[in-house]
Amino acid sequence: MELKDKTSDVRYLNDMRDVLYDKQWAETAPNLELYYMYRQLTEKDGIKYDITIIPAQMLGKEFTKTKGHEHVGSYPEIYTVLEGEAIYFMQKQKDDVIEDVYAVKAKKGDVVIIPSYYAHVTINPSGQDLKMANWMAIEAKSDYSPIQKKGGVCYFYTTSGWIKNENYKQVPELRFEKPKKEVPKDLSFLKARKKYE
Repeated sequence: MELKDKTSDVRYLNDMRDVLYDKQWAETAPNLELYYMYRQLTEKDGIKYDITIIPAQMLGKEFTKTKGHEHVGSYPEIYTVLEGEAIYFMQKQKDDVIEDVYAVKAKKGDVVIIPSYYAHVTINPSGQDLKMANWMAIEAKSDYSPIQKKGGVCYFYTTSGWIKNENYKQVPELRFEKPKKEVPKDLSFLKARKKYE
């Protein structure tokens, strides 16, 4: 899909300063363009297809990433890496406790499913641009506030490896899961809705 004629939403550094690990770097860094979101490029049966491009750069000592959000209600999401490499970081939080946290390393062609009720961040850990696609329900809404309040997700990926975010009281050890190799043929589960328990 050609993006030349499409317009993107741009995420700037000013949108992200409060979720970064390297606060010292963020204090003096200019308002950089961090990534580009091409939303609703196609849609079918209540499912939309977006593309996000995250250029290779560093946020001080931290690898560049998305701001991070969770979905309001029971809405999973599917990501596919089109170019480059990604780490999809997921955490499940209830009240002030992180119940589960894991990451998936993915390369071109790999598919990652974000489960319902997991906040997630995408990290570009490589020296090349990351281009990825996602499928999600059109009616799904993103909530950035839980992650923003804590100054980011519960781990930061830095030049020194994974570092725990001290704003969380209790954080499980980070584990890694493998990506899937193809997108499910039936995407209707992306529209699933259940009352949050």
